[in-house]
This record gives sequence, C-alpha cells and structure tokens, in this order.
Amino acid sequence: MKVRFLICSLFLISFFGLKAQENLSATVNFKTESTEKINFNETDIAVLYQKKIGTKSKIANTLEYSNLKVNYELNPYNFYADQDQFNQVQNKFEYSFEIAEKTKWQFSIIPTANFQSKLDFSDIIVLGSLAISQQFGSQFNVRIGAERSSIFGVPRIIPMVAFDYKMNEKTDFRIGFPDSRISYSNNERNKFSLTNSFNGNFYHLDETAKTTDNAEKAVLSQMTSALEYERNVGGNWFLNFKAGYDFNKKYNLLDNSDHKIYDYNSGNGYVLGIGIKYKQ
Repeated sequence: MKVRFLICSLFLISFFGLKAQENLSATVNFKTESTEKINFNETDIAVLYQKKIGTKSKIANTLEYSNLKVNYELNPYNFYADQDQFNQVQNKFEYSFEIAEKTKWQFSIIPTANFQSKLDFSDIIVLGSLAISQQFGSQFNVRIGAERSSIFGVPRIIPMVAFDYKMNEKTDFRIGFPDSRISYSNNERNKFSLTNSFNGNFYHLDETAKTTDNAEKAVLSQMTSALEYERNVGGNWFLNFKAGYDFNKKYNLLDNSDHKIYDYNSGNGYVLGIGIKYKQ
C-alpha cells in the first residue's frame, strides 16, 4: 500500500493547483513498426493541460500511458516468450519563464515508470530537461540546453539544440537535435510535416521474464524519418496520419549495469500510425 501511495503521489503531484486550465488536449495514437524479424505495435494515450501564470510564466502538464506489444513470429528463437508486452506511465511537468525580453528559460521534470506487467516502485526513474531560448525578430528562435532522456534506449544526459524559423504564414521549420521538421499548412484545416527524430525507450523486466543471463531491461532505439498529416475534421477534433521508416533500429536486452546481454537484430522497418486529438 505504501509503494502504491508513493507512486501515485509522484505522478499526480504536478496536477495540484492546475484548476481552470486555459488549454486542454487529449490524444490517442496507434502505431505499427514492421521489421525484418519482429513487429512492434504501440498504443498511446495522453492528456495535456497548460496555463499562463501572469504575463511571463507558463506551466504545462502531460499525463501519458503507452502499451507496446511485440510479435516475434518471424524470429526463429523462443526464449523471449514472456517478453511480448511492455507498459509506460509518465507525467511531464513543464515550466517556462521570461527572464528578459524575448529570452526564456524552460524546465521540465518527467517521472516515468517503465515496466513489463507488474508495476513496482523500483521501476520509476526521473527524466527532465533545462533549456534557454532566444527570439530574434518575429521569425527566428534558438533553443539550447540539456536533457536526461531515453532516446538512445537507456537514460542518459544529452545536449539538445533547435533552430526554429518561420518562413511565412504557411511554412516553418526546425533544424536541431534530437528532432527536426519542416511543416506546411495550405489552409486552417490541413498541416503537412516532414520529420526526423531520434527516439527510444527501455522497460524493466519482470522477475519471471528474466533470462539465465540476468537481463534486467529491454531497450529500443532508432532514428525515424516520416511524413505526417494532420486534418481538422470539425470543431476541436483532429485526425493525424504518419508514414515513415526506422533507421539503425536496435532492440537489446541489458543487465543491471547496462551491458548488452542479447541483440535481437530486428533490422530496420516501416512505420505507420494514426491518431485522433481533441484540443481547445
């Protein structure tokens, strides 16, 4: 009971005081990734609240749950029989503050629980970021900082940088790391984006699923290039579609020192996704 109380407190503490929000959005996304040996299917549900505090500050909070199912039908090995489903629950709290005209610092803290089927207090770790952004004129913005992230599979501190440029009312782009994109909107209802991102995750294994080599976690990472399309289908409702390709995809098992125990050699593959969003 104590463990459950601490887990709930950690994920919900950033909701306190977030009453009468200015903005709300909720999304449901479905994604499938087919590789040479393994198929990955992910369902993701997220709710975002954000609000301005005075004239210089803004807070945002995103509560998210995702479920990853793994199909090994094309892989000839079978010791992974219990490693066919993984879960993640995370809460991202963000705060930004204008420290000078056109200069902001941004902070985020992300408690996350990544587990196979049985959630335990030891499954929780804390990620986050710290960055500063500078606006130059009305079109150009630079953002630099660092974050503790799992985009390469295991959590580590990495740099992040973004150069944002709004070419005109219809076109804007970002060049940066770990995400880059070009977006074009021909009217208020359509938005097309070409994106490139480094992304990944890790999951703690249940005791019953650990191999004889003492594997403690499953980790995934890849670079994804994709074409995305978002359509306002009426009112506050939006549909989005995604088609792309995963490069340098890795799916490994690690021990408690993050040493590689087993490499599934899943190979690269195509990515297809569809989602629905409500925002106000």
